[in-house]
Amino acid sequence: MEWEQLLSLKRQGDTHKRLRKEQEETRLGFEVDYDRIIFSSAFRSLQDKTQVVPMPISVGSNKDFVHTRLTHSLEVSVVGRSLGRTAGQQILSKYPYLSEVHGYHFNDFGAIVAASALAHDIGNPPFGHSGEKAIGNYFKQGKGQSYQALLTPEQYQDLVDFEGNANGFKLLTEAREGVPGGLRLSYATLGAFMKYPKASLPKKPSKHIADKKFGFFQSEKDFFQEVVEEIGLAPNPDNPGIGFFRHPLTYLVEAADDICYTIIDFEDGIHLGLIPEEYALEYLINLVRDNINTKKYNAMTHSSDRLSYLRALAINTLIRDAVDVFVQNEADILRGEFDSALLDKGKYQAQVEDIIKLSVEKIYQSTEVVDKELAGYRIISDLLDIYTNALINTKEGNDSNYDRLLIKSLPENYRNADTSIYKILLDTSCFVASLSDSAAVHIHDKLTGRKI
Repeated sequence: MEWEQLLSLKRQGDTHKRLRKEQEETRLGFEVDYDRIIFSSAFRSLQDKTQVVPMPISVGSNKDFVHTRLTHSLEVSVVGRSLGRTAGQQILSKYPYLSEVHGYHFNDFGAIVAASALAHDIGNPPFGHSGEKAIGNYFKQGKGQSYQALLTPEQYQDLVDFEGNANGFKLLTEAREGVPGGLRLSYATLGAFMKYPKASLPKKPSKHIADKKFGFFQSEKDFFQEVVEEIGLAPNPDNPGIGFFRHPLTYLVEAADDICYTIIDFEDGIHLGLIPEEYALEYLINLVRDNINTKKYNAMTHSSDRLSYLRALAINTLIRDAVDVFVQNEADILRGEFDSALLDKGKYQAQVEDIIKLSVEKIYQSTEVVDKELAGYRIISDLLDIYTNALINTKEGNDSNYDRLLIKSLPENYRNADTSIYKILLDTSCFVASLSDSAAVHIHDKLTGRKI
């Protein structure tokens, strides 16, 4: 892979080449990507999607904040910008022609990573991490499995392993009537966004991190190929034809996410009283021991100030470590030979794993989270069943008045029954995935007669 190709400013539908040295510096293309994402309705809906812990009813006047998908995504984008800028400086130093000939600046790397990081959760369903599994479970073990015989193996796998990353790619790129190319982001940003540049089948053909999940649905296959060819992603021989190695900047997007959920989810657990503060501070001190200003730390009398200081120091420590791993392995990354997340190869891997282990035990498996996931499974399954039945009945000419009323309640771009079974099922799944937590609960209550 070559950096000048990976940094392509091309957008869907372009008829001319966009050159970096001809860009308007006050309105740089990569920064336009960020603006388009943050003003999109799909991004705004993240404000009412749970990150991990559902919003608490009462946790005290000074401890009433936990992260949503939106605040998490904003923080990931900030960390991603720092990662991209810092790494960009060193990449330009190693390859001066990128700046001297093509006009790239280190801020470009930061802008690409920040935009991709901002969008990294945009395709995730409601109810936290269980949302994807709930959609997949409907088609694998629920009533949706009856459609398997009507689909290709790849189409069915798209549904039983419904993937937020693939749905995100669909949201960012799908054309609608009068809106060709969706948000029309630069191909560099789309490339960095594609965490798993492969189809749903074959499933996990290798131990390379790029094969862990999949990154596009069959409905976006052609455009995925167009992006891959433009930015020059290297083919993955373990997954021939439709599998590729990552865009190098994807590793930085992933690192930004890993840093934030490791430290910030942990902080949420402390705020909610799921993890004792003094116990938690020890875990953070173990991570930042080499960088902590002991005199400054000991002068802080409030535990909240100590926590804020350690959180900021921990994030900065992991940013520097991730960039070091990235730069040291940049040649292997360009060849597709680096097969792990950056933090998995960092000097603080053990400390990060300790924090994650405690978070799993105390936060991710807490009663609040489990109850939310249980409710999410039922709500998502019911909504999928109600809407797919109505659309399939309409397609087959067996629709009732109730079916017609249901379809009218859908947004216009999800009402089409005059299409393939696969598209009906996928679009309905994507509609349910687009709902915020409270919207999903509200619609479910309405359709099941609990609220009129």
